[in-house]
Amino acid sequence: MSILNVNQIQPVGSGQTVTISATNVDAGSATITAGSVTSGSITVGDSFLNANSIGIGTTNTAGRNAGISTVEGTLIYNSTTKQLEVFDGSGWVGGLTTPPGNIEATGGNEATPGDGYKYHFYTGPGPFNVTECPPTAAIDYLVVAGGGSGGGNRAGGGGGGGFRTGTGAPIVAGANTVTIGAGGGTGESPGNDSSLAGPGLTDITSSGGGYGASSGPNNGAPGGSGGGSSTNPSGTAGTGNAGGYTPPEGNNGGTGAGPSGSGAGGGGGAGGNGSNGTGPAGGPGGDGSPVSWIPADYGTTGPSPGRWFSGGGGGGKDFPGPGGAGGAGGGGQGQSGPASDGTDGTANTGGGAGGGGGQTGSLSGTPNAGGSGFVAVRYSYPS
Repeated sequence: MSILNVNQIQPVGSGQTVTISATNVDAGSATITAGSVTSGSITVGDSFLNANSIGIGTTNTAGRNAGISTVEGTLIYNSTTKQLEVFDGSGWVGGLTTPPGNIEATGGNEATPGDGYKYHFYTGPGPFNVTECPPTAAIDYLVVAGGGSGGGNRAGGGGGGGFRTGTGAPIVAGANTVTIGAGGGTGESPGNDSSLAGPGLTDITSSGGGYGASSGPNNGAPGGSGGGSSTNPSGTAGTGNAGGYTPPEGNNGGTGAGPSGSGAGGGGGAGGNGSNGTGPAGGPGGDGSPVSWIPADYGTTGPSPGRWFSGGGGGGKDFPGPGGAGGAGGGGQGQSGPASDGTDGTANTGGGAGGGGGQTGSLSGTPNAGGSGFVAVRYSYPS
C-alpha cells in the first residue's frame, strides 16, 4: 500500500526546474523516488495516475490502523469496509461504497438452482470456506445430530438427533468446519453431535439423540431428543434438549407400560415427545420436523410439506403385539417377539433407531444404530 501526498510542485529556486524522469521526481535538494513514470502515467507502488483514472491501491482496517499516514486529507480504499475513506484530522470517515456483492464459499455438495440462493449440503464432515463476504452477509442453516440407538430387549426407541435451524445468521469471511455426528452404535449408545463452527460465524451445535433402554438398564438416555424407557415398570424416559437451546432442539422420550407383555416407550423427535408404550403395543416415536428449502435428495417425507429430520424410534414390544412406528424424519420401527431387532434410523436424517422386541424366557433382540446427522447452508446468490 502506497500513499502519495502532494500539496505543491514548484521550482526550488531561481532558474531551477522540477524534473520527472523514469524513476525520480527531482526538485533540487529533495528527491522523491517513484515506482515508474511512463508516457501519460505515473505509478507509485499500488497507486497510479493516468489520463483516464486514478488508482490509490488498497489496504484493510488493520493495515490502516497500523501506520497509514494520518495527514489530513489522506485518502485510502479500505477492503474491509468496501469504502473509500479519508482522514479528516481526527479520524477516518467513510466515503463512496462499492456494491455489496455475493457471498463466495466452497464446501459440501454445492447447488445453485437459480432460485436466488446457493446451497451447501453435507452428509459427511468437511470445510465451509467463505472467501468473499459483503458487510451485512447472512446465512440460513440446518444442523442435525446423529440419532440414538434403540435398546435390544423389550426396549425403548432411540431419540432423534438434535435439530437446529435458523435464518439470517451473520457471517464473515473465514475457514469454517462442518462436523456430522454418527448415529448411536449397535450397543446402547447416544448419537454424536453435529456442528457448523469456525471464525466466520457463531458456532452452531446440535446434541446427539439419547439411546433407548433395554429391559436391564430401564432408563432412556437424555439427548437432543430423549430415548424411550423399556417395558420395565421402574424405567424413566430420557429428556430432550440436552443443549438447553431456545427454541428446543428436541423432545422427551416415552415410558414403558410396565406389566409383562407390554410395550416400551418411543424415542422423542424434534417435533414431539415419544409416545408411551401400552399393553397392546410399543409407543410410536415422536415425529421430527420439516424444512421447506431442503431438496428431495435429503431427509424424508412427512405428514406436511418439506423434508423431515430427527424422528424418534418406535418402542419395542414384549411378544405378542406390534412395536411402535418410527417418527417421521427417519425414526426406525420398533419390533416385537423373540430375537427381533428394531430398525436402524435412516442415514443422514438423525432418526432414532427402533427398540428391539423380546419374550420372557426367550432370546431378545439386539440394539440397533441411529441415523447419522446432516448439515445444510444456504445464502442469497442472485442468478
